[in-house]
Amino acid sequence: MKAHLWTTLLILAAVGSGLNGGLFFIFSNTVMRAFDRLPAAGAIAAMNSINRVILNSLFFLAFFGTALLCVVLLVGLLNSPLVVAGALLYLVGSIGVTMACNVPLNEKLEAVSPSANDLETQWHAYRGPWTRWNHVRTIACLLATVAFVIEISR
Repeated sequence: MKAHLWTTLLILAAVGSGLNGGLFFIFSNTVMRAFDRLPAAGAIAAMNSINRVILNSLFFLAFFGTALLCVVLLVGLLNSPLVVAGALLYLVGSIGVTMACNVPLNEKLEAVSPSANDLETQWHAYRGPWTRWNHVRTIACLLATVAFVIEISR
């Protein structure tokens, strides 16, 4: 492929990684802390609502579209350590962590009955691990962004 096409794909991957990193950052920094101010039942209901609403075409385009770009860049620019690092950071740290860690926690939270007696315990059992894994996703996406931007500037 021509150099300008690779540069365009790198820019799109950097923007996608940064966008997803920003989304994850807002959750860790703001949304989860705001939920802590709610009763557990409210926090669980709000998080379950977000988990349902976020599954839309625009989110999928940003989340999985960036993953597709990373695969293309990984295959096409395998000789660039920065591109390989950025692509793997996004694929493993964002997609992999989401599927292996955050989604199972979301599914478990979705199964919590709103009338359960231990909602506070259930919320804290979810919130701690989910947020820690979300920090991993945030850092991985932002590091991927940095790797792509440095590669673009070379």
